[in-house]
Amino acid sequence: MNLTAIKVIYFNEMLRFWKTLFQSVASPVISTALYFVVFGSAIGSRIENIEGVSYGLFIVPGLTMLSVLTQSISNASFGIFFPKFTGTIYELLSAPVSFYETLIGYVGAAATKSLILATIILATANLFVDLNIAHPFWMLGFLVLTCIAFSLFGFIIGLWADNFEKLQIIPLLIITPLVFLGGSFYSISMLPDLWQKVTLFNPVLYLVSGFRWSFFEVSDVSVGISLFMVFLFLAICIAIIAWMFRTGYKLKQ
Repeated sequence: MNLTAIKVIYFNEMLRFWKTLFQSVASPVISTALYFVVFGSAIGSRIENIEGVSYGLFIVPGLTMLSVLTQSISNASFGIFFPKFTGTIYELLSAPVSFYETLIGYVGAAATKSLILATIILATANLFVDLNIAHPFWMLGFLVLTCIAFSLFGFIIGLWADNFEKLQIIPLLIITPLVFLGGSFYSISMLPDLWQKVTLFNPVLYLVSGFRWSFFEVSDVSVGISLFMVFLFLAICIAIIAWMFRTGYKLKQ
């Protein structure tokens, strides 16, 4: 494995992140604070608790997942799309670098950025609520897997997109609604029976549910199913990216 190539790609992507550090940090902190003011205070004051957990605490995992999913997709998609846009992707394709090494470099950097943002968001949340994590190891595991999985998904979007409009359309029109409808701010047990069954087809539900269990031991679906869905999503994304590189889909003109 070409570790030098991986390090060059990884540190190049991280350098872009550090150059916009204030913007990258300020946005999630302000957004998290606003969500707590609106949902935690205004709405939370009218809801006593959900499954024994105060509403302010209950929404912390959902808020974290909302930012992690969107940032993972955004970082990974832009990271690979920009070389395509500028034409420098051909230098990478002609270099003695395998698709696995390219993938590790770009996805590793995107996942690292999302982990940093998740840490900042959890620290910000701790200013509003007394946050205790029941299973820190499981929490970190779910967080890392989610960052990697959706960075892979973002990488696919970046390869597929031909312009900046396509780069934004899936995160805005598909991912964000799925996050809001995936139990981020409520338990699906609060929904009518029909909508509970419909929500089970939302893949984001399993991520949020497993992540929330690691905090409060409260979940809408079992932890085992949540883990299975995360690994299944990982495998599907890797298979799609391998096919795209092997066939040159959206890479070779």
